[in-house]
Amino acid sequence: MKKLLAVSAMLFAASAMAQPPMDKYNKSCAVCHNAGVAGAAKTGDAAAWAPRMEKGMDALVQSVKNGLNAMPPKGMCFDCSDEDYAALITYMSTPAE
Repeated sequence: MKKLLAVSAMLFAASAMAQPPMDKYNKSCAVCHNAGVAGAAKTGDAAAWAPRMEKGMDALVQSVKNGLNAMPPKGMCFDCSDEDYAALITYMSTPAE
């Protein structure tokens, strides 16, 4: 029984970590990434995200933190952690259903 509870807790934690912080997406990312403003890859457009994803997640997180092209440093999410940025990038780069 303890093993079942431990496995259930781990699966719940993993699924929670995989979910992007949507409040942060809506206040910081959506403004540009929903419409593709100023060259931003649109959320859900896997083809636009593909060359960016080839750089690797660490490089993408650093680009967000430092700013890149029209994107300001931290992408305007000043309370995001590196894990938040990675979850947001994963969400935005995932093909729309």
